[in-house]
Amino acid sequence: MASSRQSSGGSVAAPPVYWDDLKNLNMDELCERSLARVGPAGELLLPFLAIELRVDLENRCIRNFIDDRWVNVDHPRLELLTLVYLLNVSRECPVHELISVRDLKDSHFFQGPHLLETRPLLNLYGQNPGAFRSAAEKLGGKALDMADAAFEITPFPKIPLYYLLWVGDDEFEANLSILFDRSIERHLAADAIWGMINLVSDFLITGVQ
Repeated sequence: MASSRQSSGGSVAAPPVYWDDLKNLNMDELCERSLARVGPAGELLLPFLAIELRVDLENRCIRNFIDDRWVNVDHPRLELLTLVYLLNVSRECPVHELISVRDLKDSHFFQGPHLLETRPLLNLYGQNPGAFRSAAEKLGGKALDMADAAFEITPFPKIPLYYLLWVGDDEFEANLSILFDRSIERHLAADAIWGMINLVSDFLITGVQ
């Protein structure tokens, strides 16, 4: 299904109506589509990278379990993309067919200001694949037998992303490719895909708690 609630490239704050729309959904059907589950207090428990988020529909916030307690997540882009995923995810599962941004039907979106930004990752990991592996593993990444170092990283249950790193040497510059499962456009619009990549790439650099 086409995404109707989008991740605006201009503002990262989640519109209040997204929370309204989410609360009005049938929770059993939502959990079936999103692979979330309902917690004991009626909250949604949603896997995110290597952790689990608590989506509190009553208090309109997202929480993470840190130091033996649930604490509010102060990350507007993460909140927005969590809601966009929950509102738009379809029943379709990943098909395990990797495609590049050029294969997306909305590939034209990923130009100019919406180019996939890989330079910060290359600056940090282009000569250090061990550090890249460590960062990806901390996000729950699964190693792949591709490139010099490659990982499947899954921000949300039906959105696997694939980061492939080729280490630079005297002859070739370091290179990093980001691939998708062919099913991704069944769940997210182009701007949400772009936002999801930015989110995961930022966490590859900074880590996530």
